[in-house]
Amino acid sequence: MTAETAVALPALIVVLAAALWAVAVVGAQLECVDAARAGARAASRGEPLERVRGGVLAAAPPGARVTVTRGAEVTRVEVFASVAPGWGSSLPGVTVHATAVSATEPGGER
Repeated sequence: MTAETAVALPALIVVLAAALWAVAVVGAQLECVDAARAGARAASRGEPLERVRGGVLAAAPPGARVTVTRGAEVTRVEVFASVAPGWGSSLPGVTVHATAVSATEPGGER
């Protein structure tokens, strides 16, 4: 019984760590999606681009990169974030990405 527990416990810990890591990545992805969507709405209404970038960065995961492109017809916001596991600093991070596109309102392309 003890030998089986000694073998199964490390495997269980690895599975639990992988599950927690997957939850963290999915959470960061959802934050990127929400931030991009809110930024695209604000930018399409004609908000100043620096204010839009600041709002998106506030809603996105820490260390995210934001690209805002406003055209005469379409406004596009892209958010990239790298998520590294908190328990394994030597492990590489996963990059999550979200894009939101909105129709630019008349007069919003200023």
